Amino acid sequence: MHAAGPRPRPGPATTSRAQFKLGRALPVLVMVVVVVADLVTPDSERVDRLLFTVPALAAATWSVWGTVGMGLLAMALRAVLAVSRGGAAEDELLASEGLILAITAVAAWISAVRTRYERDLAEVTAVADVVQRVVLRPLPPHLGPVELHLLYVAAAAKARIGGDFYEAVRIPGAVRIMLGDVQGKGLGAVETASVLLGAFRSTAYDAPDLGALADRLDEGLARYAAWDPESDAAERFATVVLVEIPEDGYTGKLLNCGHPAPLLQRGAGVTTVDVAEPSLPLNLAGLADSHHHVEEFPFGPGDRLLLYTDGVSETRDRDGVFYPLEERARQWADAASERVPELLHRDLAAYGTGGLDDDVAALLIARTGGAAPPGHPR
Repeated sequence: MHAAGPRPRPGPATTSRAQFKLGRALPVLVMVVVVVADLVTPDSERVDRLLFTVPALAAATWSVWGTVGMGLLAMALRAVLAVSRGGAAEDELLASEGLILAITAVAAWISAVRTRYERDLAEVTAVADVVQRVVLRPLPPHLGPVELHLLYVAAAAKARIGGDFYEAVRIPGAVRIMLGDVQGKGLGAVETASVLLGAFRSTAYDAPDLGALADRLDEGLARYAAWDPESDAAERFATVVLVEIPEDGYTGKLLNCGHPAPLLQRGAGVTTVDVAEPSLPLNLAGLADSHHHVEEFPFGPGDRLLLYTDGVSETRDRDGVFYPLEERARQWADAASERVPELLHRDLAAYGTGGLDDDVAALLIARTGGAAPPGHPR
């Protein structure tokens, strides 16, 4: 799986399409059942009452004119069946035909309302797609000396963007990568994430080091909060991990602002990249003396670094046990890098009680190149 932008959860879209097809078929199936019952059952007049449901069922999936057509077809079928049985009382036939006609009129109105709602929803979804591409742009599968493979799932139903965010840019001589998680959920978290993404994109190219970059991210949030003090961004904090992978050399740099420690895989071994002095989350620096400690770690060809948010590490099973990410990472040590996000997604969905209930972001960074230099730890 190549790196990509935010992905909808697999499954619901396919299920919706199947339900839509079944919904379109139901009015026809009802009429078929009535005809078959008329041919094989002497007491089929009771089954005829199912024809009253035809226009109502059509309203759920058919267009306005399609719903009207189904209603008129049900009326015609009702009349034909009545004649085929040797006729029916005229008053009774007119009453049943009038009832079907009335149901058809109401069903056509419902279909018109549904169609208008679906059109509005499609327009809103199109706008959301544009916002997604602007706020959370797809990552390239290759960037400088690394491959990037992303898993991103928003917790909110139908949402494409959540409070987790990511970005990667190539600067002269290196690649800088950010992955973070905004406190809370909803539109306020998306607003804060968009502010941090904008600050990263505007400062990652010229910040002298990761410490200065973290300061500028903090400044970006502070300026936004001053510009709009009523916004949620003024109140929320965000945990962030910043990584710099030089194009020359086999040492990576990492700055952790209150974020879960990344996992480093070298060969079959998996360890956490802990920092001696972790920084405070962004937007909390004013609560204490702010200083940043940048950790260096060996990162040669074939090594992989997994960044993730707490939506991964804090997923619990039915017994309340946290997801064993480090153990799973060891099991997937021999898996191709592009397969790891999909393996992680499936395993998380199966492990968590009721699936995933928080935003999930995980970014696998794989160092490309030839053989590791002599002395590189394995």
